[in-house]
Amino acid sequence: MTERSFLLLHGFSHHRPPGHWQYWLANRLRAQGERVLYPGLPFEDEPRYDEWREAVHWSLAELGTDGERIVVCNSVACAVWMRFATDRRPDEQPVDRLLLVVPPDSARVPDACADLRIAGIDGAAVRSTCRTTIRVVTTDNDPFNPDCGAQTYVEALGAELDLITGGRHLGPIDGYGPWPSIQAWCFDPGVRLEANFPQLAPI
Repeated sequence: MTERSFLLLHGFSHHRPPGHWQYWLANRLRAQGERVLYPGLPFEDEPRYDEWREAVHWSLAELGTDGERIVVCNSVACAVWMRFATDRRPDEQPVDRLLLVVPPDSARVPDACADLRIAGIDGAAVRSTCRTTIRVVTTDNDPFNPDCGAQTYVEALGAELDLITGGRHLGPIDGYGPWPSIQAWCFDPGVRLEANFPQLAPI
């Protein structure tokens, strides 16, 4: 059996709340015997790129290089990963799968985390951080990326895209604590991420 490990990178002002899907996912994966790193990144309410970048470095080092390595970035952590891709060090080996959940438009990133903004996407650099699949999950009404950015990511990253209707920023306030399809994707990259509630049949 191939060893598998996960790194979950959270977004701005995220204190690993139990009601968030990343907290739920970390616990669900661990309950199934998976190795999961879900670090609290430095100064969540006033993040600085250099500190988060170092946290990414040491987290990847802790994952090691054996087996399948899977990274799940949420919100501004997506921007940190894209920027990290442009200054990746020789000892930072590519991961096997990368999931970018609701990456924000830098113009909509709160001023408190302005240091995490990016000027653009270096598609080749981001692709070089991942050996196989890059998947992006966006919504059609995300207040931090009102235009979805769907085509931008698909074209720049060669990414697979899942667009969720009405999911806003996919946080607890939007109903994203338990999220079965993201758990399923962790075990099967062919799974499409979808809304965490069943569509009601018309009456």
